Amino acid sequence: MKCVTLPSGELVPALGMGTWMIGEDRSTRAEEIATLQRGIDLGMTLIDTAEMYGEGKSEQLVGEAIRGRRDRVFLVSKFYPQNATLRGTQRACEASLKRLGVDCLDLYLLHWRGSVPLQETVAAVKHLQAQGKIRHWGVSNLDTADMQELCDQPGGHQVAVNQVLYNLSRRGIEWDLQPWCAQRRIPLMAYSPIEQARLLRHPGLCDLARRLGMTPSQLALAWLLRFDQLIVIPRTSTRVHLEDNFTALQCELDAATLAELDRMFPPPRRASPLEML
Repeated sequence: MKCVTLPSGELVPALGMGTWMIGEDRSTRAEEIATLQRGIDLGMTLIDTAEMYGEGKSEQLVGEAIRGRRDRVFLVSKFYPQNATLRGTQRACEASLKRLGVDCLDLYLLHWRGSVPLQETVAAVKHLQAQGKIRHWGVSNLDTADMQELCDQPGGHQVAVNQVLYNLSRRGIEWDLQPWCAQRRIPLMAYSPIEQARLLRHPGLCDLARRLGMTPSQLALAWLLRFDQLIVIPRTSTRVHLEDNFTALQCELDAATLAELDRMFPPPRRASPLEML
C-alpha cells in the first residue's frame, strides 16, 4: 500500500474508503459492511465518515464493520460547522464515538467553515486531543485564504489534512491551494475522486481507459494516486467496485497518457473559488 505522511510523521494509506451515502438503506447494509471489511483486508484501512452522512447512520455502519478490527483502522470523522464551538465539538465528538463504538478518533475534521471563529475551533479540537478523544485534527473544504488564517491561529499550524473536492474534472486547487499545502507539508484528501460516478460516463475517459486496458475508475484514481501527499477516498458500496478501485494502485500512467488527460481535462489557468459537493 502506498502511504502518505502526516505532519506528525505517521503514515496513512494513500487509498482509503469514503462512506458518503452509505448506511442509509437497510437492504444494502450487509454488502456495505462486507465491502468495508474487504477493504481493510486489502490495506485500505483509512475509513472516512461524518456525523452528516445519513445523520449518523454512516458512522453506525462503520462502527459495525470495524468491530474486532479497530486496531487496524485509521478512523476519520467530521463535524458540522455549527458544532465547531468548545461545547459543540465535545457533544458532537462524543456522539460520533458512541455511534462508532470506539473510544478515540484517529482524525477529526471540521466539515466546512461556518460562522464560528477558527481560533475557537482550534482550541476546541485541541481540548479533545488533551482528553484523548481524538489523535489528530484537520479541516475540510477550506480554500487557501482560509488555510492561511487557520495556520495563523495559536496551534493552527498543527492541522493534519485538508479534505477537498478534487478529481480530473475539478482541478481548481492546482492553481494555489495544492502548492500552498505542499509547501507546508499539509496533505490533501480528495473526496469524490470519480465525481460521484459521473466521470465513468465521460466518453473520452472511457475510450482512453479501454485503450490502456483499464477501467475508467482505475484511470481516474491512478491519475490522483500519482501525487505524493494526496489521500484518495472513493466511496463504494460493493466488493466488485472496491476490488476495481484497489487495482488502481498498480496502474502507472506515462507522459503521453497524462498529456492526453490534460487535453481532455485542462488544468486551471487562473485562480477560482474552491468547489464543493
